[in-house]
Amino acid sequence: MRTLAGVEDEDKWLAEGIAGIQHNAFFMHRALDANNLREVLKYSALMLSELRTSKLSPQKYYDLYMRAFDQLRQLEIFFKDESRHGLPVVDLYELVQHAGNILPRMYLLCTVGSVYIKSKQAPSKDVLKDLVEMCRGVQHPIRGLFLRSYLAQVSRDKLPEIGSDYEGDANTVMDAVEFVLQNFTEMNKLWVRIQHQGPGTVREKQEKERNELRDLVGKNLHVLGQIEGVDLEMYKETVLPRVLEQVVNCKDKLAQYYLMECIIQVFPDEYHLQTLEALLAACTQLMPTVDTKIVLTQLMDRLSNYAASSPDVLHEFLQVEAFAKLSNAIGKVIDTQLEMPIVGAMTLFVSLLTFTLRVHPDRLDYVDQVLGACVVKLSSVPKLEDARAMKQVVALLSAPLEKYSDIVTALTLSNYPRVMDHLDDGTNKVMAMLIIQSIMKTDSCISTADKVEVLFELIKGLIKDLDETNAEELDEEDFQEEQNSVARLIHMLDNEEPEEMLKIICVVRRHLMTGGPRRLPFTVPPLVFSAVRLVRQLESQGGDIAGEDVPATPRKIFQILNQTIEVLSSVPCPELALRLYLQCAEAASDCDLEPVAYEFFTQAFILYEEEIADSKAQVTAIHLIVGTLQRINVFGIENRDTLTHKATGYSARLLKKPDQCRAVYACSHLFWVDDPDGIKDGERVLLCLRRALRIANAAQQMASATRGSSGPVTLFVEILNKYIYFFEKGNPHITPSDIQSLIELINNEMQSDNGNTTIHSDPFFTSTLRYIRFIKQKGGLMGEKYDPIKL
Repeated sequence: MRTLAGVEDEDKWLAEGIAGIQHNAFFMHRALDANNLREVLKYSALMLSELRTSKLSPQKYYDLYMRAFDQLRQLEIFFKDESRHGLPVVDLYELVQHAGNILPRMYLLCTVGSVYIKSKQAPSKDVLKDLVEMCRGVQHPIRGLFLRSYLAQVSRDKLPEIGSDYEGDANTVMDAVEFVLQNFTEMNKLWVRIQHQGPGTVREKQEKERNELRDLVGKNLHVLGQIEGVDLEMYKETVLPRVLEQVVNCKDKLAQYYLMECIIQVFPDEYHLQTLEALLAACTQLMPTVDTKIVLTQLMDRLSNYAASSPDVLHEFLQVEAFAKLSNAIGKVIDTQLEMPIVGAMTLFVSLLTFTLRVHPDRLDYVDQVLGACVVKLSSVPKLEDARAMKQVVALLSAPLEKYSDIVTALTLSNYPRVMDHLDDGTNKVMAMLIIQSIMKTDSCISTADKVEVLFELIKGLIKDLDETNAEELDEEDFQEEQNSVARLIHMLDNEEPEEMLKIICVVRRHLMTGGPRRLPFTVPPLVFSAVRLVRQLESQGGDIAGEDVPATPRKIFQILNQTIEVLSSVPCPELALRLYLQCAEAASDCDLEPVAYEFFTQAFILYEEEIADSKAQVTAIHLIVGTLQRINVFGIENRDTLTHKATGYSARLLKKPDQCRAVYACSHLFWVDDPDGIKDGERVLLCLRRALRIANAAQQMASATRGSSGPVTLFVEILNKYIYFFEKGNPHITPSDIQSLIELINNEMQSDNGNTTIHSDPFFTSTLRYIRFIKQKGGLMGEKYDPIKL
């Protein structure tokens, strides 16, 4: 590391050099004004001698060089005007070669040489060859690099390329190419040689300085890429072999990496494609310390962008077998560079896969081949622990998901799950979530059991605990989000053919049953509803859906559902299991399978009796049972009586009186179904309502005994509304006198609760009375029925 004193010394030396240039430039300009050639050459040589310093870093030397360069432009203008100095340019070219020191002499020679070429008094190729050869006299790396950079700069517009003023019989494009290649070769040698100067302790400083000088070398390749007339054939036969020979033979990490990067950036894409084999061969011969993966990645990026630019070029990739060549080269690089970390190999595979998906999206065999190569590499590593490598594997697996709108395409890749097997549990879950999100985003439908099998193998990290030690570590919110994603995925599995859909359900069930008690409550319900949907599909198709010779029948599906929900009830998750039993019972009723529906109700009642102890859960369960039973009309008289008796019995045994009351009056709907074929037992409806009324009265008395007041009359008003409902439905056992009596009872309760104070009407009761008045005023048959009721 350079010290502060060293920096100050360098600034001092730079200032002295600049002062020397300015001093001699002053006298040079006086000589220019006087057209004194002898004095001009004298002071220009003294000025250029300041560039002989070895004390400056490349950055500081560049500052000094630019001061001299500005003066050389003035000098060139003087040399062009023969009338000012009085010498033919040929003689001037000879004269400057007598300058005392080699470095000033070469700068002057290059300047006069530029004028000589422009005069066309000699073939440009001869002058260029002469200049590039004589520059070998300066072998100091930094001084030599800047000298040759100056030569390249002054000769750039004088190369004999096509369309140039300097093209002719004696000058060809090949001469221009040869000059630039020779200058490039010599500059690269000088650049590489810097690392061998000075003791090893300053190696870091040398590398920094070399890095600052690299553009001087790279400009030669940039010029080669711009020369008009360098066609594919010349590039293939001359330019690229010469450049690659220099790259490979220099055996320098920095030079090889930078020059390969330059080659990829400056030459046309179509040239790269047609010379791909030579480029890749050079990549495999680079030093092991060169970051070849970046070089190859840049090359594949350029080629894939070229392919994306026009569909017309895709056939060229097939002609040159680009994929096969890239795949082989990457394999060789990974095999030969034994020190390459696993993340480097994974990065190469990601780049190759990206190239494949952009250039050959229809070749799934290519995609699978890349994944297979990745599996081979991962198998050579005991355990993938590098987080960066893991990230690259995720990128590798994500690429097909992003490319193909149909996730099913990715499921056909045999090596896809094998790559996922190498992920740790956490990353496996992340990848599984990405797969599900991709399916949801594209609204893909997985329609065969085989593909569902592959899919669930891919997302097994979400379905079961891959590592028992981490089972409880996941945040509850994250866990729920994962399982909800799996649940949503199940709804994306569908097939119009019942037999195939049943296979899909069986595959999903087999996987889900391994999920353990935490996952089943999330994943079983969507599976049940998918199966119920299949049952309803079969029922809508009609025919002999109950035949034993048919692979998919409602009866067989209900057997699977019964076994599935039974597992859920043992988790334990009785409330959810009860709901699912009732859903299945309703579906069985729609299929006219009375024994099956009765069995599901039986299981629901068993769960209620044995598993549901919480009073709130019991209330919810009773209302669910009553509501489902009321909608079902498949039962015969005996079975229905048994179930309704159970429901009403459980309703009356709830813990809280208000809950009892509401459950009992809800049971009244079991005896009056508003369908043409529905049961209509008005007497039992009235019994339920009177029983509810007694329970409500008991609740009022308990409230009065404990709190000193009877409390609100909400229960009575709710029962009144039930009376009105059944009265309007035509129940002959509900009479206007019953409604009248109940209204008077509510009024009395409200008066007794408020004593002599103003009665605060219950809003619900007020609305009910308003409804009765409305019906009476409306008239008609219903209005006449309400006439006996006095408000």
